Amino acid sequence: MSNILIIGATSAIAEATARRYAARGDRLHLIARNAERLEAIAADLGVRGAAAVTHERLDLNQLELHEGALGRAWEALDTVDVVLIAHGTLPDQARCTADPALAVAEFHTNAVTTLSLLTILANRLEKQGNGTLAVITSVAGERGRQSNYLYGAAKGAVSLLLAGLRNRFGKGAIRVIDIRPGFVDTPMTADFPKGPLWAQPETIAKGIVAAADRGRERVYLPGFWRYIMLIIRNIPEFIFKRMSL
Repeated sequence: MSNILIIGATSAIAEATARRYAARGDRLHLIARNAERLEAIAADLGVRGAAAVTHERLDLNQLELHEGALGRAWEALDTVDVVLIAHGTLPDQARCTADPALAVAEFHTNAVTTLSLLTILANRLEKQGNGTLAVITSVAGERGRQSNYLYGAAKGAVSLLLAGLRNRFGKGAIRVIDIRPGFVDTPMTADFPKGPLWAQPETIAKGIVAAADRGRERVYLPGFWRYIMLIIRNIPEFIFKRMSL
């Protein structure tokens, strides 16, 4: 039995991942902003076999509350084997382009909050001596595209932070996993036209649990995105800047 902390627990991917851990009989502590959804998800996980489920409502943009909330998570679980950070928004690039305040607010939600959480979590896991820290970033963080470069910049910043943490803990028992999904069919992307490259949250959840179990460092989900991004990263800039992506 493992002790699992999920931050941003009401997102579609996080909920699907929590269900997989519950089916294994693990203990879970959930943190998210929507109290009603938290209650419903916690009850569902109990039915699905979780050994115990505790939860706390938290607006992650309130950075000053992070330390206390994570302290209470440790109190609830005693030790934490796996942390999954899964919160975020999908900014409207056009609106952010026109409104600097909105752009800053979206970057804060998608990058600064995670920076705060990771700083606290890394120190706690270091003191604990072991654990797995997994964060959902995005393939969008690998190269800026005109359609979503604010989102990509935030996710890219988080990926770089995770790389630094891996280097920091490279010789120890703390594993740091950068989870990079491609297109996922969730409520956040409900208005987007879907195609063959789109995956369901359950597929991503299966990959997250497997990556945490195996201690993978960087995971593309589904796996074919590794090859798509290899191509995109290697398009020469003089060509790339003329593409409509």
